[in-house]
Amino acid sequence: MVKHQPLQVYERQLCLSCITGIYGCRWKRYQRSHDDTTKWELLWSLILLFTFCLLLVWFYFWWEAHNDYNEFNWFLYNRSGEWSDGTVPILATTAAGFTYITFLLVLSLCHIALGQQLNLHWLHKIGVIAALLTTIIGVISVNQTWVQEWDVIPISLQATGPFLHIGALAAVTALSWIVAGQVARTEKTMFQVVVVLLYLSVLLGLYVVPLYITSPCIMDPNTLKPRPDVIGHQGAPMLAPENTLWSFQQALQMNVTGLEADVAISVDGVPFLMHDLTLRRTTDVGNVFSDRQTNEASRFNWTDLQQLNAGQWFLKDDPFWTVHALSQREKDLISNQSVCSLEQLLKLASHHNSTVVFRLRRPPPEHPCYYSWINDTLQAVEQSGVPQSLVMWTPDEHRAQVRQLAPGLVQTSVEKRSPQSLQQNGISRLLLRYNQAGTGEIRDLSEARINLTLYTVNEPWLYSVLWCSGVSSVSSEAPHILRKVPYPVWLMRPSEYCLMWVSADLVSFAVVIGIFILQNYHMIRYRMSGMHSYNPEQIMLSAAVRRSSRDINVMKEKLIFSEVRNGVGSAEELYGDNGYDYDYYTNQGISQ
Repeated sequence: MVKHQPLQVYERQLCLSCITGIYGCRWKRYQRSHDDTTKWELLWSLILLFTFCLLLVWFYFWWEAHNDYNEFNWFLYNRSGEWSDGTVPILATTAAGFTYITFLLVLSLCHIALGQQLNLHWLHKIGVIAALLTTIIGVISVNQTWVQEWDVIPISLQATGPFLHIGALAAVTALSWIVAGQVARTEKTMFQVVVVLLYLSVLLGLYVVPLYITSPCIMDPNTLKPRPDVIGHQGAPMLAPENTLWSFQQALQMNVTGLEADVAISVDGVPFLMHDLTLRRTTDVGNVFSDRQTNEASRFNWTDLQQLNAGQWFLKDDPFWTVHALSQREKDLISNQSVCSLEQLLKLASHHNSTVVFRLRRPPPEHPCYYSWINDTLQAVEQSGVPQSLVMWTPDEHRAQVRQLAPGLVQTSVEKRSPQSLQQNGISRLLLRYNQAGTGEIRDLSEARINLTLYTVNEPWLYSVLWCSGVSSVSSEAPHILRKVPYPVWLMRPSEYCLMWVSADLVSFAVVIGIFILQNYHMIRYRMSGMHSYNPEQIMLSAAVRRSSRDINVMKEKLIFSEVRNGVGSAEELYGDNGYDYDYYTNQGISQ
């Protein structure tokens, strides 16, 4: 008599196979395990988590540093002597690394949620170490070359902090499903206590973080000060070559209230506009004076400088990726730009009744104008016919003498000083980098009636933060962008913000409690049902266990026939994996 033994067919767990396969190359059912993760793999999980946190900060830093990409490229140019956009490879590698590490972290969380043993594949371990070391090297490099830029993180948090808090709260609340599942499944009381306390500590910390979040944009809108004036830093260098007449004309079309430039002195005493020490980057000096291209800009006379083209480099290098948006007429105008003198700039500003602030660079000691540089500059101001009240004088050298010769100039300092010191020296304006003045210092300067101008402000979020802080004016390379910011990006009353974060905390707390109750209810119901079916995955047939192929096949065979006798599970997949004829066993049956 032949009996046909019914076999239950397993459902293919494609999603689980992909999760364990991609993470640890455990594609087969018999390779997976519900055993506790080894200490070694736990260590790798911590390394993965640390790498993710570090990359998250690194990615956020470069995202917010967009305001200063041109400054970073200029630093690279001074080191290498060649102009290139160094932010592109950094952003590409950072985005790729962050995406990869985030994907691995999500897979590890899926392992934990499904009760699978963590076993990161060795190729992924190499990838994690590579991402970690690359990021650490990047951090060290920034510390050595651009350390001041780290200040962009706390400044940007004034704009993003309230919203990042909500996002972090949502993420940690979602993790409660995994935490509650782990606590409900485990039978170790100490493990349950440690996990719950750790999770609640993080959650409660997020609940009270808003008490320490400060932002000038959390204020009564009625106390908001007037919109800060915008000064064109080197004109409008995103739309035209920096420090050229066309650049300043473009800036004036964007309704700027002032113009800012860098001034050097030629050999024959003519002040002209030039940011770099040499002419290589922004002129064609290599073609016109190939043997003098490395000489300082102040080593040339004005006749030589007028022979140089100061616009073609902009069309060639496209430093701000904006050339494609220019019309043919604009490109023709740009290609014919020449080196601009200070007198030309002052005449243009006078015609438009715009203020001018310039940084005057003293010539080297062997220069013919080393001692007369102040007088040469004052002479250019006088010859231009510009009202002295429109000129902001920044050099500290011989300031008393300048007051006597030109008492109408607006005395401006580029060094950070106390309001009392500025008043004692007769200085009424202060020009600083945007990270050098906090909200309290801005308030103190405003109360002392000292006008503060911060540079370089290109992003709307930064402009909004400084606006809410009470800054009177900013210097920008992107006046065409700030022109589109008629109001702060966001503004919130303190009562509205308090209501927002308290509501978010209450919703989060209710969701977490509900998830813990639901997970425990399901686990209690499962244990009371008494249905503890045999799980073949609990048999460790991992390739990591060093057994002979014969032993493995014997264990698989025992598993197959054990399933057949118990009437639980599917032999189809196991037969298929080991070369057995599934139809033979199911059709012939088992003889009694």
